[in-house]
Amino acid sequence: MEVEKNGLKQCEPCGGLCPKVAVCYGTQNALSTTGNSDIQYNLMKDMYTGCEIVMGNLEITMMDHTRDFSFLQSIREVTGYILFALNRFSRLPLDQLRVIRGTTLYENQYALAVMINYLKDGQHGLQELGLTHLTGTQADSQLVKTASTDNKYYDYILEPCNEACDAQCWGPGNDTCQILTKTVCAPQCNGRCFGRSPSECCHIECAGGCTGPLDTDCFACRNFNNSGSCVPLCPQTLIYNKHTFKLEPNPNAKYQYGSICVAQCPSESPHTLPYTHMLTQTHRCCSQCSFYVPPKNILSIQSWPKNMSDLSVFSNLQTIQGRTLYKGYSLLVMRISSLTSLRLRSLQKINDGGIYITGNKKLCYHDTVNWTRILSSSSRQQRRDIKDNRPRNKCVNDGHVCDPLCSSDGCWGAGPNQCVSCKKYSRGGTCVPDCMFLTGREFASPSGECMPCHPECKVQAGKETCTGPGADQCVACASLQDGPHCVSSCPEGVMGGEEVIFKYPNKQGRCEPCHVNCTQGCFGPGIGDCVGHFDSVQATTAIVLGVIAVLFVSFSVFVLTVLYRRGLAIRRKRAMRRYMESGESFEPLDPGEKGAKVHARILKPTELRKIKLLGNGVFGSVYKGIWIPEGDTVKLPVAIKVIQDRSGRQTFNEMTDHMVTMGSLDHMNVVRTLGICPGDSLQLVTQLNSQGSLLEHVRNCKNKLSPQRLLNWCVQIAKGMYYLEENRVVHRNLAARNVLLKNNYTAQISDYGIADLLYPDDKKYFYNELKAPIKWMALESILFRRYTHQSDVWSYGVTVWEMMSYGVEPYTTMSPQEVPDLLEKGERLSQPAICTIDVYMVMVKCWMIDENVRPTFKELANEFTRMARDPPRYLVIKVRKAVYYSPLSVSVQEPQPPLKAGHSQSKRHPFLSVLCLKRPFLSPPGSKSNFCLFL
Repeated sequence: MEVEKNGLKQCEPCGGLCPKVAVCYGTQNALSTTGNSDIQYNLMKDMYTGCEIVMGNLEITMMDHTRDFSFLQSIREVTGYILFALNRFSRLPLDQLRVIRGTTLYENQYALAVMINYLKDGQHGLQELGLTHLTGTQADSQLVKTASTDNKYYDYILEPCNEACDAQCWGPGNDTCQILTKTVCAPQCNGRCFGRSPSECCHIECAGGCTGPLDTDCFACRNFNNSGSCVPLCPQTLIYNKHTFKLEPNPNAKYQYGSICVAQCPSESPHTLPYTHMLTQTHRCCSQCSFYVPPKNILSIQSWPKNMSDLSVFSNLQTIQGRTLYKGYSLLVMRISSLTSLRLRSLQKINDGGIYITGNKKLCYHDTVNWTRILSSSSRQQRRDIKDNRPRNKCVNDGHVCDPLCSSDGCWGAGPNQCVSCKKYSRGGTCVPDCMFLTGREFASPSGECMPCHPECKVQAGKETCTGPGADQCVACASLQDGPHCVSSCPEGVMGGEEVIFKYPNKQGRCEPCHVNCTQGCFGPGIGDCVGHFDSVQATTAIVLGVIAVLFVSFSVFVLTVLYRRGLAIRRKRAMRRYMESGESFEPLDPGEKGAKVHARILKPTELRKIKLLGNGVFGSVYKGIWIPEGDTVKLPVAIKVIQDRSGRQTFNEMTDHMVTMGSLDHMNVVRTLGICPGDSLQLVTQLNSQGSLLEHVRNCKNKLSPQRLLNWCVQIAKGMYYLEENRVVHRNLAARNVLLKNNYTAQISDYGIADLLYPDDKKYFYNELKAPIKWMALESILFRRYTHQSDVWSYGVTVWEMMSYGVEPYTTMSPQEVPDLLEKGERLSQPAICTIDVYMVMVKCWMIDENVRPTFKELANEFTRMARDPPRYLVIKVRKAVYYSPLSVSVQEPQPPLKAGHSQSKRHPFLSVLCLKRPFLSPPGSKSNFCLFL
């Protein structure tokens, strides 16, 4: 019969805990929900109806005040945390809850979290918790709730407790008083209590209080519940039999299922998987195990049975790793009055930590052990504190000495099987005077272990039977001999290399091979001794030839395919080299001028074929495509830049001097224009760089970039821009996205001179606001549409900043319309984290207001070439983790003094370096003015 006593369901008349306790699983959803409110409520009702122990977390969130949660009243224990949030009903019905174990905590901090259970403008909300029987948690718990003065229930919460509750309660009624089981206990109590007297202490294994002093009177168990009794461990699978001195199976063993000891694990957590029994012999847990994990922590035994005089239960212990030490020791044996010997016969190594053996008044043999042999040979000193044990002379007088067969390394106890090492030989862990070399089938291993000979070795009378463990180390064979090996029968139908082997035994007992045509064995060496009939020789030959022919054809097809594809690749390379080296000459546009040598070719639209859109820019779109030269069949992979003329002036219908100039450019750091296709929309054909843009590369490979490579790219971009300057080409759109990588070490400038193609007359054009490169443009270009090589120097400085910031967009948090005002105030991009002041000062010079003060590209190339000779001096790149930052969130470390003293400093932007101007930007050029630069 099942009755309820002290909040626990028990079976009468035995009074033990019922073998079947209602256990359910919790959730880990936090503040998220499963479907709508109805679905979530029904799931909770199905999960927790009749449940007594929640294995996990109890989470109740976003429930309306109309819901009935009376099904929660059966819950007595929660192993995880309780979360009660965003609900609208007035009372949490957990009247029978005794303990929250807190094995998992909400936000890694709270075992009980109650918060925001009301509407600011609503009429319903939490008024009382109703945890009238909750008396403890096994983790730090904290109540979380909204503490706002406009809470409709604020006054209600401040309502005092009933007079019978002594100011501690869960609600206003006299039945909601808090039950105290810890703070009111007498000092003699180690845990909880059920009264204030020293005799009213709970059992040490009780959690949350009790009704009496026994381990069966607990409200809940601190560790495990074994049929109503609170115990530190469930009954183990092996118990020591003091009569047989062995570990034997325990017929009353149980498994650990959460905090309950059960005779059988539930079906959903089987304990019969491979290797599980190896694990559960010690821990006996209901858990799914797929492999054996050896113990790695401390094995601490605080009490030792008086009837056990040694440590033979650990006779299989071989190594003490010492990963976790106790005050520097990894082996401690102390104050065991019944201990006479250690008997750690298998212990071979203590890798770390010292030895502490003291206070064992009956212990012998320990002082014979050569501890130096067992301790690790590492340089770290391992202490040996062995004292206050039984004196050696008394042990010797009582006959407690090592066996004569033990070596000078000592022993762990009496008998030849307790030697640290043997004086001569050993067999199965026991020292012996000699191996049975002449009277049995044994040999000695290099370590002195007597090992049995192979079973096929023939016992020799009066001499050794074998010299080793293998079948090829026998002096004579018991049955047959196949080569050097002794065998029980000759091989038949065994694969040997590329053929099947058949052998027969001759008169001397040796295995000889059958005739090559024997396919089923033989009785002798001739073809007439073969077993069975001959197979058709012709059929075998046909099969072999067929297989060879198929292999030959397959190999030939493979080779021809490889050669064909290689030939195509070579043709493409040669064609690309031929078209890059050849060009077309154009007649001079004005009398007296020489014709220009143009490397690019004039292409027809039929020669180009677009395959894939790679991206869109300010002036047009870029496609991956192929170029099939007229009169040729080779297909060359190229990039096709399509530039649209939206002015309606038919700018691209004929070749212009700007097209001729672009087609004549040839520099290793400038993307080569292979062809120009005029028409309604201009198509520029360039080499296809598979590495992509510099912007993508520095973003994706930020942890692989060295200072040398970054500075080399700065030099290459400067040289390419200097070449464009020599050819009177203004880029107007220089940025990291318009710098392509031919390979990991070579940068090439692209999208140069396109604005000159669009507006060759007035050189004034307007950008689309969504695609405007305002953040890369010089101030005079933004305000006055004035584009020069010095305005490209400004863009070069921003490009270098992008590279040093690993692809971060400049002025990330600002819109393009805000940038001009910011620049006029003298504020500039902040110093990148990896740059020294020398590199940053080069960038700042590129951003000078007076364009005549900015350095030229030739000077920039020389400056970065000098820095590239000693990269670590100018770029400090540490071992980086994946850290992303905004360019507008770089804090300035220590402000440097102004370049010129005596000038005021403007208000600094919290995210930018500041360049303060003493004259307004619109003052006439050439006027004398000073400025101050703060970093």
